[in-house]
Amino acid sequence: MKTILGVAVMKHLISIHDLTLDEINEIFKLSEKLKRQNKEGVQHHLLKGKTLGMIFTKSSTRTRVSFEVGMYQLGGYALFLSSNDIQLGRGETIYDTAQVLSRYIDGIMIRTFKQSDVEDLARYGSIPIINGLTDLMHPCQILADLFTVYEHKGELKGLKMAYVGDGNNVANSLLHGCAKVGMDIAVATPKGYECDARIVEEAREDAKLSCATITLTEDPVEAVKDADVVYTDTWVSMGQETEKEQRIKTFTPYQVNGNLFSMAKEDTIFLHCLPAYRGFEVTEEVIDGPQSVVFDEAENRLHVQKAIMAMVMG
Repeated sequence: MKTILGVAVMKHLISIHDLTLDEINEIFKLSEKLKRQNKEGVQHHLLKGKTLGMIFTKSSTRTRVSFEVGMYQLGGYALFLSSNDIQLGRGETIYDTAQVLSRYIDGIMIRTFKQSDVEDLARYGSIPIINGLTDLMHPCQILADLFTVYEHKGELKGLKMAYVGDGNNVANSLLHGCAKVGMDIAVATPKGYECDARIVEEAREDAKLSCATITLTEDPVEAVKDADVVYTDTWVSMGQETEKEQRIKTFTPYQVNGNLFSMAKEDTIFLHCLPAYRGFEVTEEVIDGPQSVVFDEAENRLHVQKAIMAMVMG
């Protein structure tokens, strides 16, 4: 793997499916180093003088703060661009936007609705693109999740991840991530809310190489049984507000409560990408209990994204 100043280099982060296991391990290795240096007060200006453009057509406090602070800690500058500042595909084409921004800045992190917008920026521009979230995928989140599991469990391969709830972008990228690192994954979703079929197929391809197992079910108990990690996400994502009542009715049997959580291993840990809605997808006794590591998980967004930025923009 190519390195610059001892840091492994990647071209983009569009999807975890695009990464090799070596690249994922390098991300974790650098995340661990940067996290340790951050705690010790050791500067690591790997991106001194570089500028990251942050395009948000979907707002997010956590994503903005973690990338902006991360870029500052790496010695660079983060430029925030909201949907009021830049309108992808409306007015100016994505081709022109990618070409122009490539002349001004050193990398782009984009959080948007359409996966194709991220892919088009990478196709038409000449600078690294980081997928901060789309309706289809959430790779930065899942890399931070897996890093958190590794910190708490000391390994990934052979563990069982249980995801309960909506087959959304988080579930899709979890399938990609677990299949790559050799974690077994069981996903429980209601009928009609399954994970994307293409993502499932890609994950199955990767699972053959890593010897991971993939279980898709409508039964949350089957998914959670003997799991090392239990994960859920909000039932109503941004843009789905009109479906709220129906979604609550459909997903209520998929709530991660004390009873369901007890089906997992005794030393299981609980993950949630936040924001969480207590009393809906998860109860207080679980998310605020001793086996919840959601704030470690949230912190690790910062360290893992710093590693990603250093590897694509270094």
